[in-house]
Amino acid sequence: MDDYNGKNIVITGGSNGFGLTTAQRFVDSGARVLITGRTQSTLDAARERLGSNAIAVRSDAAFIPDIEALANRVAAEFGLVDALFVNAGVTASAAFESTPEDMYDELFAINTKGPYFTVQRLAPLMREGAGVVLTTSVVNVKGLEMISAYAASKAALRSMTRSLARELLSRKVRVNAVSPGPIDTGILDRSMPAETAAAMKEQFRSANPMQRFGLSEEIAAAVEYLAFGATFSTGAEFPVDGGASQL
Repeated sequence: MDDYNGKNIVITGGSNGFGLTTAQRFVDSGARVLITGRTQSTLDAARERLGSNAIAVRSDAAFIPDIEALANRVAAEFGLVDALFVNAGVTASAAFESTPEDMYDELFAINTKGPYFTVQRLAPLMREGAGVVLTTSVVNVKGLEMISAYAASKAALRSMTRSLARELLSRKVRVNAVSPGPIDTGILDRSMPAETAAAMKEQFRSANPMQRFGLSEEIAAAVEYLAFGATFSTGAEFPVDGGASQL
């Protein structure tokens, strides 16, 4: 890892999973990191774990007033931002025929609308040469049962990565995406019935070319590269999926 002393980094959805792992990676390298989440107790635990170089802000990724308040807080704390990891997201599963409207709306509000307006509001604070990283998913190129709405919300993010990369070229801000495959962060267990989650995890494991789940640390390493190392890349999606989208 590089030395990120003096760097300011914002991570939405940074209070757990690979968002938290990524925050830890940057804090350990000297950066100041602002993380967001929706649950205060989870944020408090993350803030305690990360230490004094971290700021934890309760923020709903789908609620525009919260996004505007976040931008104001970031401006007050940091002034300018060197990297933005837009990672807040949710998953949900249902057969296509029985997918309810409220599930569809929530998935798109949090996974698609939220990232769009987060980048919009924070772009004026991005330093020249800064990197934005969006979180897509292997499912945006795979036809899998039970997650059609979730997959569509992530496919929209893939398109957004290209569009925002073009829009922010004049500011010399790069926009790329990390595309995780099966990373066992616990989100399936938290968002699905136990039997469904277990079956889906076994399906992902057995179908993966590497026959395993990825590690949160592997996502964090990819985010670091896209945010800081990939200085001649923009509009790209980097898969961290054990080959699932390629083989």
